[in-house]
Amino acid sequence: MSVNLYFVGTAGSGKTTLTKTFKDWMELHGYQAVTVNLDPGADDLPYNVDIDVRDWISLREVMAEHELGPNGAQIVSADMVAMNAGEIKDVMEEFECHYFLIDTPGQMELFTFRQASREMVRTLGEKSLISFLFDPVLSKQPSGFVSLMTLAATTQFRFDIPYLPILSKSDILSDKELGMIKKWSKDFWHLDSALRESAVTETQVSIELIKSLQNMGLQRGIFPVSSVDMYGMEDIYTAVQDAFYGGDDLPVG
Repeated sequence: MSVNLYFVGTAGSGKTTLTKTFKDWMELHGYQAVTVNLDPGADDLPYNVDIDVRDWISLREVMAEHELGPNGAQIVSADMVAMNAGEIKDVMEEFECHYFLIDTPGQMELFTFRQASREMVRTLGEKSLISFLFDPVLSKQPSGFVSLMTLAATTQFRFDIPYLPILSKSDILSDKELGMIKKWSKDFWHLDSALRESAVTETQVSIELIKSLQNMGLQRGIFPVSSVDMYGMEDIYTAVQDAFYGGDDLPVG
């Protein structure tokens, strides 16, 4: 049974690029992966799309039919994607592969905060994992990192499936910045200290927020990746294998 690997994150965090890079990495190692695009507004995708929601839904047609602007049409289209989940699932079942790599909409709220998306994830298969991408520019500021941790926690809470925190585009960070972010992700005491040092007003709300994130089990470390040199792809693969296959390797070929 295939694993559905969802790539989720804020706009510009690198979901689409990582989908392509991880597909290339899997093929390089002899594993089968099928790409699934769930963004009806996507344009000029850098990878060959095997299953494309745009075959069912056209953003331009939704705009014309419902007399909506781009943002309103995106919201309507997000629900329409879920309404077609059964048909998408039927197409997925025609493929034999190890992983389905699912590229979600650029605006993560169109996927994460829609009830229809939860039903769609259930329909597409229970063996699913969400890779939440942390934007490196936001992540190197303690307040930005906490904000992304909160979004990651919300995503994990709403879908209640295995979760993997990924620091995307890690190649644009200095060694010092990378080490700092990794430290924050593993030890929230360091994150709290960084908030104080950055002159962010320490309030009871921020203290309780960090405690809540810790209690949710998000203090687990983050996985740096880079699509420039395929750095970290093996870590994603290993995490998925640990989650569903007891760490065993997939059969090659």
